[in-house]
Amino acid sequence: MADWRLAVDIGGTFTDVVLLDAATGRVAVDKTLTTPAAPLEGVRAGLTGLLAKAGVAPAEIEAPIVHATTLVTNALITGDIGRAGLVVTTGFADTLLIRDEHRYDMYDLQIEFPDPPVPRDRTFEIDERTTAAGEVVAAPAPEDLDALAGRLERAGVESVAVCLLNSYVNPANEQAVAARLSRALSVPVCISAEISPQIREYPRMITAACNAAAMPVIGPYLDELQGWLAAEGFGGSVLMMLSNGGVVAADDAARGPIRLVESGPAAGALAGAWFAARLGEDRLLSFDMGGTTAKACLIEGGEPSLVNTFEVARIYRFKKGSGFPVSVPSVDLVEIGAGGGSLAHLDQFGLLKVGPESAGADPGPASYGLGGEMAAVTDADVVLGLLDPAAFLGGDMPLDASLASAAMSELARGLGLPEIDTAAGIHEVVNQNMAAAARMHGVEQGIDLRGVTVIAFGGAGPVHACGVAELLESDRVIFPVNASVLSAFGTLVSPVRIDLARSMPRRLDSVDAAERDALLGELRDEGRRVLSSAGAAPGEVRFRYGLDARYLGQGNEITLWVGEGESWPASVSEVADRFEAEYRLIYGMAIPDVGVEVVTWRLSAYTDKPDVEPDLRTAAGSGPPEARGTRAVVFDRGADPVPTPVYSRNALTAGARLAGPAVVEERETTTVIRPGWTAEVASDGSIIASRFAA
Repeated sequence: MADWRLAVDIGGTFTDVVLLDAATGRVAVDKTLTTPAAPLEGVRAGLTGLLAKAGVAPAEIEAPIVHATTLVTNALITGDIGRAGLVVTTGFADTLLIRDEHRYDMYDLQIEFPDPPVPRDRTFEIDERTTAAGEVVAAPAPEDLDALAGRLERAGVESVAVCLLNSYVNPANEQAVAARLSRALSVPVCISAEISPQIREYPRMITAACNAAAMPVIGPYLDELQGWLAAEGFGGSVLMMLSNGGVVAADDAARGPIRLVESGPAAGALAGAWFAARLGEDRLLSFDMGGTTAKACLIEGGEPSLVNTFEVARIYRFKKGSGFPVSVPSVDLVEIGAGGGSLAHLDQFGLLKVGPESAGADPGPASYGLGGEMAAVTDADVVLGLLDPAAFLGGDMPLDASLASAAMSELARGLGLPEIDTAAGIHEVVNQNMAAAARMHGVEQGIDLRGVTVIAFGGAGPVHACGVAELLESDRVIFPVNASVLSAFGTLVSPVRIDLARSMPRRLDSVDAAERDALLGELRDEGRRVLSSAGAAPGEVRFRYGLDARYLGQGNEITLWVGEGESWPASVSEVADRFEAEYRLIYGMAIPDVGVEVVTWRLSAYTDKPDVEPDLRTAAGSGPPEARGTRAVVFDRGADPVPTPVYSRNALTAGARLAGPAVVEERETTTVIRPGWTAEVASDGSIIASRFAA
């Protein structure tokens, strides 16, 4: 009997859907343009088209539908967010403007920061006070709460965030404000003590403000999606992919949409980790290039690492501190505006730049024929011959080569270069941008990426992967089956998981065990509730414990994970030893005779990963593969076109070997094997490319 699993991933340009029969391993995929103004339209088109192609009725989908999305990220980056209000303690209304007083470029006199998600004129103060020890010395007065509700209503807010001083210690005043506003206003209200109950005022406030700004974006969409699924007869509930690589119920995601900020990229990283384990790769760089962005994530030991703060909406792509530092656990990856829709332009000095602005799905690159006029990366790849306009999306969405050429000619005139060299320059610049971002990702982790194996996916990833690998001095690239929709597949191999944290600063040697256990007990209860809502049975839930610690007097912490179980698993001496070892690893030294302070306590509640095994077996063949034709392709700026054999991926058999240059086409993407590379088809259908010495 079939056991259908369905996954959806909304990207900035395309919406991907994957259907998997867990009983037989059968896989079907589809890809359709994202509809930014009404995301459900693209999802509906993708799902109905895929089910019709597979001959599956909606009622046969009884397992939860797993969903990843970039809706939250794109909303925060573009500013297309809800009209949120913010409630703060009297005297703290300028916190979002003051930020943390960190200048990401000390010598830039015109330094820029993104506009806060809630402007000053929708930030409201209320008289209240909670001490750092958690004592409520002044509760909000009822008349002040009534006046506050009236002011928020007159401001026309669509959601509200409440972030009061020291609420991470005692949330009573935040809860009182939220309760009154929820009764008086017909809009969602969130409090910082639930979204980010952690020390440091600005990170907590910006996280709550971003969450409130995203609630009017994600909440109505999820309501609309679930209503349509029910009307169509789908039997499964909806689970949403979080930035930490886990999934939760849609209702929990709607209350905390900021946790979805890296939803789609995290799913791709989990897919990369799944393949790393399958291929026996201890270290792997997942390279995901779609229509709008490119993501790189280092997989070590079969898992991506996590960070506790993720910066979104950076003004400058490589300038840490130029965005919003939201306090949400996230897969540690780097994301830049480099995709098939990234627009090429000339800067003030007349130099060629690519991205971060993107044509997205509407109007898309010029070759889409939907109104785009500026040259994009996809247009360059068409002009170079890397993409066959007639074969894009299997011919269901043919590209217009004449429009790509016209857009390229306009840019070429500004550069004073031939059209073909301009296209090659765009291809080269976007590859350099992605390689630089990947190197920075490695540097931030203290890792040299030279020689690391790359796994390439996303709609545009297989087109550019060999070029990026050359810049990273890597000589091995893996192109998995269904690479174009691999992020959607990643949601199917993700566990139900929630990562929780709460600050309670204490000296390590004077921690009250009863106080610690009470705090962790509350986190475990919340973890059980979230996982139960997602369908996890009580016996399936497991707990992992961690903490953020520092030497006394320091201003920054390091995160330690100390073990699993139903209770705190480590003694004081074990934690101290672990802290010193980790500190030495990071800083190359320890500080003797200085005490250790625990700042934040962490708990990860999760289940085992779903046991799914897609049938990726590829029949073995004999003899060399047969090309279905050739076309002229330009691989480098200033180089002549090269007659390049074109293969159909579906016709390749296990053991088939290709000598570059070669192009391998499938409906959803194109794999480009550059000159100087060879490739072999593995037994699971993956194409494994290797670079040989010149």
